[in-house]
Amino acid sequence: MEEATLMGSLIGELEAREAAARARVEELEAQVKELTARLAGEREVLARLQVTRETVAEVLTELSGRDVDAGPAVAVEPVERAESGVRVVGAVMVPHWREGLSVDVLPDVYRDIVEVVADASSPMQAKQIVPRIGLPAVTGKIEGTRGKLKRLVEWGWLVEDQPGRFAPMPRNR
Repeated sequence: MEEATLMGSLIGELEAREAAARARVEELEAQVKELTARLAGEREVLARLQVTRETVAEVLTELSGRDVDAGPAVAVEPVERAESGVRVVGAVMVPHWREGLSVDVLPDVYRDIVEVVADASSPMQAKQIVPRIGLPAVTGKIEGTRGKLKRLVEWGWLVEDQPGRFAPMPRNR
């Protein structure tokens, strides 16, 4: 008889644990549902902000092509973003260097590149910069970084003293 009581207690304990686990699962599912709704709302806000920024970039690009004072000169670099499986084409606003402008105005990846080059003791190649900015040293990332380096030279942030070797632009202070 004692064995039957023990089995009954064990089954009862397992049923209680199962009910508690079911309650936790239901609670987590409710939280997931709420978070999914919040995420959808935030994605909508993000999408609207991206469209707004892209529209402003287009307007500035059009204005900079005319004889209209569009304010400080900026270069627009097309970029692609793949977030949540959605391909969004945007623009990164990068100003040409001018007196008083710091690297803080640059988008993160450009700022990282300029800071790595500035910290180096000698001119650097793209393949040396890529791992220092947190990217894998694969051909695609190296070529992408090389393109950014060339644009930073065009915009007056860096100098290419030898082909493929980049250094900070010397400044008169």
